[in-house]
Amino acid sequence: MADTFDAVLIGAGHNTLAAALHLAAKDWRVGLFEQAGVAGGAVKTGEYTLPGFRHDWAAMNLSLFAGSAFFKAHGAELARHGCEFVPVDRPFASAFPDGKWAGVSTHPGETLAAFRALSPRDAQSWETLVAQFPQEAPHLFGLLGSEMKLRSLASFLFRTWRAKGAGGSLDFARFLVSSPRAWLEQTFEHPHIRALLGAWGMHLDFAPDIAGGAMFPYLEGMAGQAFGMVLGKGGAGVIVKAMVAAITARGGVVETGASVTRILRDGSRATGIELADGRRVTATRAVIAGVAPRALTRLTGDTTPAFDRSMETFRHAPGTMMIHLAMDGLPDWRAGAQLQRYAYVHLGASLDQMARTYAQAQAGLLPDEPILVVGQPTVFDPARAPAGKHVLWVQVRMAPGTIAGDAKGEIAATDWTAAADPFADRALAILEAHAPGTGAKILARRIVTPAGLEAENPNLIGGDQVCGSHHLSQHFLFRPARGHADGSTPLAGLHLTGAAVWPGAGTGAGPGYLLAQKLAGT
Repeated sequence: MADTFDAVLIGAGHNTLAAALHLAAKDWRVGLFEQAGVAGGAVKTGEYTLPGFRHDWAAMNLSLFAGSAFFKAHGAELARHGCEFVPVDRPFASAFPDGKWAGVSTHPGETLAAFRALSPRDAQSWETLVAQFPQEAPHLFGLLGSEMKLRSLASFLFRTWRAKGAGGSLDFARFLVSSPRAWLEQTFEHPHIRALLGAWGMHLDFAPDIAGGAMFPYLEGMAGQAFGMVLGKGGAGVIVKAMVAAITARGGVVETGASVTRILRDGSRATGIELADGRRVTATRAVIAGVAPRALTRLTGDTTPAFDRSMETFRHAPGTMMIHLAMDGLPDWRAGAQLQRYAYVHLGASLDQMARTYAQAQAGLLPDEPILVVGQPTVFDPARAPAGKHVLWVQVRMAPGTIAGDAKGEIAATDWTAAADPFADRALAILEAHAPGTGAKILARRIVTPAGLEAENPNLIGGDQVCGSHHLSQHFLFRPARGHADGSTPLAGLHLTGAAVWPGAGTGAGPGYLLAQKLAGT
């Protein structure tokens, strides 16, 4: 006899977990089935190098989760199940080849001093942006937290028009479609400050010249100044463990090592799932698929030609490589010891370098000078490593999912098995140039290539950690496809969730929570 649930969820990433917990709190019986051996998807923590060294597999920054509407609704329950955060007062900085640096912290004087050392005019521009942020934040967060339905969007636009007037609303619209470079060059004069903020666009597939990307450097800069950053105590996986425990305590089921082979249908209605071991699981109210769009039609079979084509042609961002390092000590940054106090140190010399790196990865080339995001979580959460030791979380952006060649002409391999070590060496040589002696402090390393990320989590196609490009043609009303930004599909009872669905990537659980609210009616 088949197991029966009100809602059956495919995958146990943080979005499906958030949806399941909200539905369970509304008295739905939920069952989640995850193909991997552990829940969490890209949000998990483990000892990937040496015993006692705890590394975040992919996601490290939990600021969006801690500030989300989902956590506001369920945070107290999650805290009872062990969810704890570590506040970060110095979220990010950038180091540059000329030995200079700039950083953003919750200490306004520090940020201004760093900016002023590069450009007094830019320090003044920053002060103006910070002063205006409380007036701008409701509009931006209101948009990002809104349902992408025509009625909801019209209501948002009307409220914005009333608050800003015609001119202000048009300026706001212009900002939303601007590229990072356009906004940064309009706002700041020093190339280092432009690069400091522009690096955030690379986190979400917005190279400097991609339209629609200006919002992300702006928001990350302003939020970093106002709120800092949040890490999970002991690792990002703490939120996953808490959600799994909360769902289980409410009578739900979270089963790992359970691969779903197809979605069961009764005509045009989804009725459940079939697992690789032959079991059938029935859903009486909803099937929720936390999968990449390309995988959905393989599970459902044909639905409608337009929808199926949208899923099959859904575009993914270039990949990333992760390098997990067990360290004898922190890097000795050439730009100054103060960089040891920041959670993230970006190594991206200029907007031009970022644009070149992105274009190379898009063309299938191993970039000659990739952008590095060097995470130093043990500065704020020392329990992640043995006493006196550290972990480094090194994210290499960008890297092609499929290698066509090497932009530098040095690496002949075109498969990731052979290219992993030399490309990682190239990345670590960049770190060594900014922090001489770092290599001698490495106790162990673990390289996770784009192919390795996809093998571990099929949603990360080609190592794309944001599960799909956020460019304007595939964002807002068009994420993942026109008419389906709410996660709906042509099959009654079947819903798509995850980073491929509006409002997209990040740890904020917005796609899962918005869907669960729609299904539960509140």
